[in-house]
Parts: sequence; structure tokens; C-alpha cells
Amino acid sequence: MGKLAVLTLLGASLALIGERLVAFRQRFNASREVEPVEYPNCHLIEGIENGSEDIDILPSGLAFISSGLKYPGMPSFAPDEPGQIFMMDLNEQNPRIQSLNISDSFDKASFNPHGISTFTDKDHTVYLYVVNHPHMKSTVEIFKFEEKQRSLLHLKTIEHELLKSVNDIVVLGPEQFYATRDHYFTSFFLMVFEILLDLRWTYALLYSPREVKVVATGFSSANGITISPDKKYIYVADVLAKKIHVMKILDNWDLTQLKVIQLDTFVDNLTVDPDTGDIWAGCHPDVMKLLMYNPEDPPGSEVLQIQNILTEEPKVTVVYADNGTVLQGSSAASVYKGKLLIGTVFHKALYCKL
Repeated sequence: MGKLAVLTLLGASLALIGERLVAFRQRFNASREVEPVEYPNCHLIEGIENGSEDIDILPSGLAFISSGLKYPGMPSFAPDEPGQIFMMDLNEQNPRIQSLNISDSFDKASFNPHGISTFTDKDHTVYLYVVNHPHMKSTVEIFKFEEKQRSLLHLKTIEHELLKSVNDIVVLGPEQFYATRDHYFTSFFLMVFEILLDLRWTYALLYSPREVKVVATGFSSANGITISPDKKYIYVADVLAKKIHVMKILDNWDLTQLKVIQLDTFVDNLTVDPDTGDIWAGCHPDVMKLLMYNPEDPPGSEVLQIQNILTEEPKVTVVYADNGTVLQGSSAASVYKGKLLIGTVFHKALYCKL
């Protein structure tokens, strides 16, 4: 009877694991084929070879691009090189990137930039907030952008016990921002366990000089975050659930959910067109190819434009899609006056005229 019980338990365990793996593959679009959607006026941006994970464009047309992210489970084409912040002036006829110098007071050797967000003060000073993972920890770095020198002056490093596994950030004011946590566990083994069981323990938080608190919970993996042009709504991408959460900002800065948009792709970073309010999303059509990288069968890229997101029937359009031949692992998309930038987790970046 003892052997029978062991065999029964083993059989049940194997059946459960098999069921989980099948569900895992289905959930992660393991067999999805990418139907190409292309623009004739697109080209790869020269000088970006190791990722362009997040993009933020100022109203003036200056674009900031984070590059060189090292992230658990993701490939890196330059694992021993520090990350960089690139700048690109989209007002130029043929814009080129420029790597911004960072002040010597900052530890550039361990710079590992992830999500970024800009804030312009009343005196027109521009500040760049960067999610950083030095030695695989999480901090938020505040830089002052010095436009004439084309450089970043490091001002402050923010650390807090709630700022763990930080993915993205949207700045609200001086040292005040919303941020997302994409995994509850910080070890890679437990992260895999968390994904398999879909624990939904990640969250969005508010950081300010007065208080730090969790403001929204229940995400499989809270990822990109941005704010509406009227500053009334927050949009959060839940990448593993393939959802965008539309949330209203309350008087106490808590977030309350208004609606959820279910998609058929894994939504990474989000940006808002300040002129139209449209959401632009960098997406992963097949996460399995991203997590199990094979250069012979690379992960594809997909960009969505979501119009009328606050209405009952938002319009979702696939603006760009590629099977990895041109662009691998798209993570961000941002527009400025008919120009589109598409960033990636670890690959190149694309510039398009719409």
C-alpha cells in the first residue's frame, strides 16, 4: 500500500506539472505567429546595439533612451558594459543619437538603467528619473539635464524597502512618482516559481517626501506605467496578464480601477501622445522566445496604438509588427509630430516616419 500511495502521489504530481506547463505555454503565446506590419519609412538607429528599453520624449522633441539593461532571465549582448542614456533630437532632418555624459560623482560602472521618466520644473529645468539596478538591486536616480553640455548631473539616489524589483516610473512632481514592481521575489528561481503559479503579488506604489505606500495591487507583473495628459488617470501594463489597467487618481493619491483592457500580446512600456491622449505600447508577441532566446528563432516585436481608451470601445491598432528579422523584443514606443521611436529590451531601436 505504501508503494501504491507513493506512485499515486507521483502520478498526480506529474499530471499537475504537465497541466501547468501546457497552461504556461498557452498563456505565453508559445505558438503565436507574427503577421508583419511595416512602414516604408523606418530604419534602425545607428549606435544602439544593446537595448533601448524605455523612451521618454520632451515636448521640445528631445528624446531620452535608456540602454544596456541587464535583467534576470533576459539576454544581454554586452553583459560587462555599463548602461547608458542616449539622447536624440527629433526636430532634426536626420536625427542621430548621442550618449549623455554622466557626472563623475555617480557610479557609472554599475549603471543598469530600466524605466525612465522626465519632469520639467517651473523654471524649465529638466530632470530625468531613472530606475537603476546596480548589482541587481533597485534604486531611483535623479539627474538634472544640462542641455548645453549634453550631460546629466546626478543629484540623488532614492532607496526604500518598497522599491524592490522596480520596473517603470512616472514622475508627478519633485521627488514624487508612481512606480511599478514587476516581481515579488528577487531571486531568479523564486521569480520563475512566482510566474508559474501566477501569484499576482506585484503592485504600483507612490513615492513622495511625505509618504511611501502601495496604491494598487493584484498584478501578475506590473510593468509600464504612464499618466494621461490631464493628469487624472494612470495606465498600468500587466505584462504577463496581457492587460492594461485604467486607474483614476484619488485625492489621497491612491489609485482606483476603472476598467481593464484585455489584449493578445504582452504589454511592456506605455507612453501617451500628449496631443491626442492615445496610448502607444511596446509589446512582446511571444514571451517564450524572449525568455528562451535563440538567435536562429528570435523574439518578435509589436507596437499597439490605443485610441479612446476611456470610452466603452477603445480602438486597438497594430501599428508595427516584426517576427524578429529586423527588431527583437520591442519594449517601448513613443511618438512626436509624426515620428515614431521603437525601443527593445536588449536589441536595437527603430526610427519611423508615420
